[in-house]
Amino acid sequence: MTIPKIGDKAPDFTSPTDDGSELTLSGLRGNIVVLYFYPRAGTPSCTKEACSFRDNMIRLSGMGVKVVGVSTDSVKRQSGFKAKNELQFPLIADTEQNVVTLYNVLKSETSSAQRSTFLIDREGIIRFVWPKVRVPGHVDEIISKIEELKL
Repeated sequence: MTIPKIGDKAPDFTSPTDDGSELTLSGLRGNIVVLYFYPRAGTPSCTKEACSFRDNMIRLSGMGVKVVGVSTDSVKRQSGFKAKNELQFPLIADTEQNVVTLYNVLKSETSSAQRSTFLIDREGIIRFVWPKVRVPGHVDEIISKIEELKL
């Protein structure tokens, strides 16, 4: 199985989030979606990445962007991570590894997600993929790509 690529329909899923509710990707149609995967809630790089999204939410929201974070952490861990860092976007608790498998970003040696990001347009089509994300400057790259693609 290969990682979904530009032009593919984003694989749909329904999965539990940090507050115990379920999120269905197709339920976000009509919005630009930044679906980002990270290895472990609360670790230094994952915290920096999440806080970078948080700190740019006004800008992203103004562009019609919904941010969704995904890791294989539990609902409880995701909830604590979200509260501690005052995150304003849902975090998927992919404990069954369904979403990371669907997007082929599961690191088998650690059973965690490969740090990667998918930019999905309003119709549910993948418009850009960052298969191995470097945290510094990543959110700026996403914003530039949205502007470049005129999404």
